[in-house]
Amino acid sequence: MTKQITYFDSPGTINTDAVIYAAKKRIEELGIQHVVVASTSGTTALKTWEELRDSNVSIVCVGEHYGFWGDDEQRFSEETRRDLESKGVKVFIGSHALSGIGRSISNKFKGISHTEIIAYTLRQFGEGLKVCVEISIMAADAGLIPTDREVVAIGGTSKGADTAIVLKAAHMHNYFDLEIREIIAKPRQVKGK
Repeated sequence: MTKQITYFDSPGTINTDAVIYAAKKRIEELGIQHVVVASTSGTTALKTWEELRDSNVSIVCVGEHYGFWGDDEQRFSEETRRDLESKGVKVFIGSHALSGIGRSISNKFKGISHTEIIAYTLRQFGEGLKVCVEISIMAADAGLIPTDREVVAIGGTSKGADTAIVLKAAHMHNYFDLEIREIIAKPRQVKGK
């Protein structure tokens, strides 16, 4: 099989529309029924819904956990959550699968956890790829996407989307059963110019 991968010069929000379009194309080609998308504020999830709303695809939006930005903060407003849910998008806010308590231990004791090694290894392919894997685990653990068929994950670096992959998700306790099957789009550079 020969397939095209969309590459961007650098990561970032500027790639969001192109990533969602490329993902939509591959979703249609493969008959994918589940999409998981990272979204800090809901904007990327809404753009994904707009592109896929005429399809039969189930969309899950994964946001950052409370406290990620400090104190008890959450950047995902209840109004945005209600809007997405009224459109059929499932919204999940939970602890990050590839940092969690391990990051707390590293911050306190100046070491590194096994989980962080996995995260840093995935970041060698780009922050967005790490995010795609992470949100897939989180959504699978919440029972929002299946682990027995392919799904599309959309993630990014900081804001927006710059990466999309096809994968077979896995639960956190079976992480090594996860399979990245295709890269649909990603930045060529891990860090911006």
